[in-house]
Amino acid sequence: MAEGAVWQPAYVGLGSNLDGPVDRVLRAFTQLAALPQTQLVSRSSLWHTPPVGPVEQPPFVNAVAALLTQLSPRQLLEALLAAERVQGREREVRWGPRTLDLDLLVYGAGQVDEPGLTVPHPEMSRRAFVLYPLAEIAPTLSVPGQGRVAALAAAADGAGLERLNL
Repeated sequence: MAEGAVWQPAYVGLGSNLDGPVDRVLRAFTQLAALPQTQLVSRSSLWHTPPVGPVEQPPFVNAVAALLTQLSPRQLLEALLAAERVQGREREVRWGPRTLDLDLLVYGAGQVDEPGLTVPHPEMSRRAFVLYPLAEIAPTLSVPGQGRVAALAAAADGAGLERLNL
C-alpha cells in the first residue's frame, strides 16, 4: 500500500482442532501481530467449541483477533492464507479438521464481494464460536448487513461452548 494509507479495523476468526490447537491459536496471534502494515489491537479468550459440519472430528479451540491494518482486504486474506500454510493447513475436506483456520470476518465498515472473498463473513451471524469471542472484544461492533455483535451473540446457540481459563 502507498505511504499514508488509511488504517482500517479488521476482525479475524481463529480456529484449530489438530496437533495442539491451543498452541496453534496462540502462535497464530503472534503471526497476526507480525503481519506487515498491521497491528494486533485486541484478542479474545480461547474457547473450546464443538465442531460444525458433517465430518466426524475433534472439538475446536476458537478465538477472535482485532487488527488495525493498511492492507487491502485481498492482501489481508492472502496474508491469512499464508499464515495457515506456515502451520501446515491443507484444504482437503470442507468443514473438516484443520491445524489452523483464519477467517476474515469484518473489514472496516464496508462489504466486499469478490471471487474467493466475501466480507463480512457470510456465516458469522449464525456461528456462536465466532460471535462469543467477538462479543468479548467488540460487543458494540455493527457488522454490515448483519447487526450489532452483542445482539447477534445473544441470539446464538452457545451450547457446548466453554471459555478456556489460560
